[in-house]
Amino acid sequence: MCTAITYKTKDSYFGRNFDLEYSYNETVTITPRNYVFNFRKVDSINSHYAIIGMAYVSNDYPLYYDAMNEKGLGMAGLNFPNNAVYHDIKEGMDNIGSFEFIPWILSQCSNISDAKELLKKVNIANINFSVELPTSPLHWIISDKDSSITVESVSDGLKIYDNPMGVLTNNPTFDIQTFNLNNYMALSVDRPKNNFSSKLDLETYSRGMGAIGLPGDLSSLSRFVKATFTKMNSISGDSESESISQFFHILGSVDQQRGCVYMGNGQYEITIYSSCCNLDSGKYYYTTYENSQITCVDMYKEDLDSSKLTNYKLIENQQILMQN
Repeated sequence: MCTAITYKTKDSYFGRNFDLEYSYNETVTITPRNYVFNFRKVDSINSHYAIIGMAYVSNDYPLYYDAMNEKGLGMAGLNFPNNAVYHDIKEGMDNIGSFEFIPWILSQCSNISDAKELLKKVNIANINFSVELPTSPLHWIISDKDSSITVESVSDGLKIYDNPMGVLTNNPTFDIQTFNLNNYMALSVDRPKNNFSSKLDLETYSRGMGAIGLPGDLSSLSRFVKATFTKMNSISGDSESESISQFFHILGSVDQQRGCVYMGNGQYEITIYSSCCNLDSGKYYYTTYENSQITCVDMYKEDLDSSKLTNYKLIENQQILMQN
């Protein structure tokens, strides 16, 4: 399962935790402007916005998990089992496979307004990338520097929700996730008042008691609440260092530790990587489960007018600075 968030200081940030029990040997992948995107049911796009993000590259095709383009639009796909429904080919629609959806949006759209316009004709079609890589049940968060939307392909069609929280996890559907926040409106960063009874002399005995009731388990419904509360109350300075540090702290509030979510056959779900995209500067930051040092790839240090993908293998071994 996974968690995606947005955050804004002087610049705008977008990223996610990628939680799974195994890795596909994903890489930070830059798709330059003249790489040809060949789609299965719609025309190829020969020239487009440059993209950087985390992807598994198969047969020279970037299967992006999360990414941003040079215009500052970010997008991530998160697991959505038992709810995601991909449909048969529909005449008069742009029939896009789920694995093509991030490239389809980010190659053409510069902001949320562009994305909403393009989505009017999108049908997420039931198309496998290959026999070895069938479709994964996903839903998506799309964010520019000012706003976010959630996109879900379900049994009765494509649903597009405004996402003022700038947060997405997994199940249930986004409308239920947001309604569930009503159950936590009493939470506060302040010291709680005694509303229990005026007849009892109740006192706060610890800091942080205003947030008693904030979920701490690792389910997607609980992570949505915790990530939203943490993000909405988070304070950071405007520097890049302060901003990205705070971003990773927010994601860290809902990361997955090995041993806590057993998947069977000796496997445990962990946060394989966490990412943070600066939507203004085009820098892609990441950490991995074993390497808590923040690593950065700058898309503008590459030839963005090329036609070839550029891949950076993740630095996964812990980087320790010896101070003496």
